[in-house]
Amino acid sequence: MGLEEEIDEIREEIANTPYNKATEAHIGRLKAKLAEKKEKLENQSGSGGGHGYAVEKTGDVTVALVGFPSVGKSTLINALTNADSEVGEYEFTTLDVNPGMLKHNGANIQILDVPGLIEGAAGGRGGGKEVLSVVRTADLVVFLLSVFEIDRYERLSEELYHNKIRLDTSPPNITISKRPKGGIQVTTADDVSLDDDTIAEVLREHGYVNADVTVRGDITIDELIDGIMDNRVYLPSIVAVNKADLIDRDYLPTVEENLRGVGVDPEEAIFISAEAEKGLDALKEKLWEALGLIRVYMDKPGRGVDYEEPLILMEGENTLDDALRKLGGTLDERFRFARVTGPSAKHDEQQIGRDHELQDEDVLRVVARK
Repeated sequence: MGLEEEIDEIREEIANTPYNKATEAHIGRLKAKLAEKKEKLENQSGSGGGHGYAVEKTGDVTVALVGFPSVGKSTLINALTNADSEVGEYEFTTLDVNPGMLKHNGANIQILDVPGLIEGAAGGRGGGKEVLSVVRTADLVVFLLSVFEIDRYERLSEELYHNKIRLDTSPPNITISKRPKGGIQVTTADDVSLDDDTIAEVLREHGYVNADVTVRGDITIDELIDGIMDNRVYLPSIVAVNKADLIDRDYLPTVEENLRGVGVDPEEAIFISAEAEKGLDALKEKLWEALGLIRVYMDKPGRGVDYEEPLILMEGENTLDDALRKLGGTLDERFRFARVTGPSAKHDEQQIGRDHELQDEDVLRVVARK
């Protein structure tokens, strides 16, 4: 029996097994076994090489436009950036990954117009694996949906999930330490609902014999497996609804209901028309917010504050230490002290340490040894 047949059998058994506390450990073993066999199959199918999409990451951050063919990604990226992507009325007009650069609030935001995804992309259809590998390197995923085909959001999300891309969530809080003997010792926080036996069985299916594992947070079996395999990518996402200019106002409640039906808050979605270039300013602001970008204006010796080209940082990577690394050169080694004025400062010209967290529109002066 081949791997694909084994995978199908395991999936069928999972589907036919009712989930309850009595079957939880069994389902955990099955799902762990399924994940291992899928990983093995993917490695086998990828061993032959093939054409990939090598895109050099430039700018401050990278955004991946994800959508089915002919949804308007090429038109949108041409409207937003300096790209020149082939546009047509036929499917698969985007034949390669086409990067463009959006300049917004002083940040250089690289936007990748990847070939339109089709169902089965994670399994390799239509060069989907190569496309999805590009998406994994992005800092933000933008789902571009036609106002008439909102239901495709679910299929796009599934393709990304099957390629180990986890959206709008954080990695599970799991710590695993191997030890020489003593079996598997499980420690869980009070809010964890998975049984210790289930956690131990999943670990055994992944090859652990002796280990200490600590689980915090009420995670599912699938999230537990994600944490054990440790090869998932966690990315934020937003939804842009294209061709909004083609609907009557009376149809808008239907669109909003369709969005809610696929788990998208209509208030969070951005309605645009790439062709008519409407709603693009709102989309740019949404990109900025979702990326968590921070502008830091550098006070340069003898030249004053540079408000034209700020240093761009991201939330979570916005300490003075992060800023020094991004500024590059030998500044990190020659650093003496720094002063900040702005939202993160208690007072103007506050002297700060390397762990100080900078905020949007701070003014930073770094003093270094010559």
